[in-house]
Amino acid sequence: MSSSIDDSMPTRISSDCPQDTRDILYHAWGHDLSGLKTLLDVRGKASAQDPKTGETPLHAAIRACGPAGPNSNNSEDGEDGCVEEARAVLQELFFSGAIWNDVDSNNETPGCVAYRLGRKALYEMCVDAGVRAELLFSLMDGYEELSSGSDAEDNEDEADNPSKGEEASADQNGDAMDTTDDQAQPDQDTQRFIAPDAAEKTVTSEEYLSSKLTYDASKLLDADLNGVMMSWETDIMRRSVKALLPDPENQAGKRILNIGFGMGIIDSMFAQTDPSRHHIIEAHPSVLEHLAQPDSKFGQAWEKSGPEDGAFKVWAGKWQDIVPKLLEQGEVYDAIYFDTFGEDYSQLKMFFMEYIPGLMDQEGRFSFFNGLGADRQVCYDVYTKVVEMHGADAGLDVEWEVSDVDMKGLKEDGKGEWEGVRRRYWTLDKYRLPVCTFMG
Repeated sequence: MSSSIDDSMPTRISSDCPQDTRDILYHAWGHDLSGLKTLLDVRGKASAQDPKTGETPLHAAIRACGPAGPNSNNSEDGEDGCVEEARAVLQELFFSGAIWNDVDSNNETPGCVAYRLGRKALYEMCVDAGVRAELLFSLMDGYEELSSGSDAEDNEDEADNPSKGEEASADQNGDAMDTTDDQAQPDQDTQRFIAPDAAEKTVTSEEYLSSKLTYDASKLLDADLNGVMMSWETDIMRRSVKALLPDPENQAGKRILNIGFGMGIIDSMFAQTDPSRHHIIEAHPSVLEHLAQPDSKFGQAWEKSGPEDGAFKVWAGKWQDIVPKLLEQGEVYDAIYFDTFGEDYSQLKMFFMEYIPGLMDQEGRFSFFNGLGADRQVCYDVYTKVVEMHGADAGLDVEWEVSDVDMKGLKEDGKGEWEGVRRRYWTLDKYRLPVCTFMG
């Protein structure tokens, strides 16, 4: 994609751009801090956008630096002197209210541009601005829709962005949409930039739970062809089980809770460890119907095979309704996994902050499908830091096990693993597997 992007000023600041916006973009591009300050006295000017290209002052200040030189890895990208000027401009823009994740006609945020150009210092400024914004939204009980991926197994209540994605909405589904000429065109009446994915529908929990799901051998899709769970995630699930139950010689007899059954990939792996307790929470009627089939590996025969009554059980319903009941019953688990669909980060945060302390054994481990912002690197990095901070608030140490993702069949929308799927909810070649334990 990067080879096809023209980063020149005439391309990014169009002839249709209103003069007041053009002035701001030119000053940002030229890293003219003093001149820029005089133009930022009107609310919203720091996030002005070219109506055709979507260029913002943040994009312009970063793009003007061009690609990092070959020695940038050893010098914080400052070898050409332009980055320090750009940093001062970005700092002023953020202070003046610039929006860190506005997208341009290439579907790139300012952080995406910095990442593509190898401008690490500027990229980190964008990540830090995203973290500040997300923490502020968190305090206000609201969440910005980053842009990430889909939620991999199933279920539950909603919000606006992750579990498997900007999370399936913010969504957990993701935001890796192709940019076409019509999508990038401005609304001629309002001269407002229309983002490439402006028409993309956000998946809510309510809509998801009322949607008819379809299974095939490699994926589980909702009625809008959003990927709820897919077989390419199998390696991630395998690594997750290993991280949650790290001692192969002492895996048997563990107490396990999984929220979101989906295709049953991780539950099949958990079942092979010979647990003493294996509880599954699933809310979607289509999945529950699938589980009730005579040939289901997790049907009535499985439930009856437990070492005692209730040891193996599928709990039907939203986790928000079921988990309080488990707490009342005194259930405690050694390994807990969370993988829902159609919910935003606020629900995941609520789970690990309010319920993990009562559900998890003192020596236990918690993990989740980390599709938070997985349709673009900058959002993934923002959520990494946000989860660490909120985890610490909950008394949890969060460690990340980084592994490669085989991108062979995941690179293009509508092709390979994504054939028949509405859009990619994963675009990254590295997966950060969270391993959460109690501090101390």
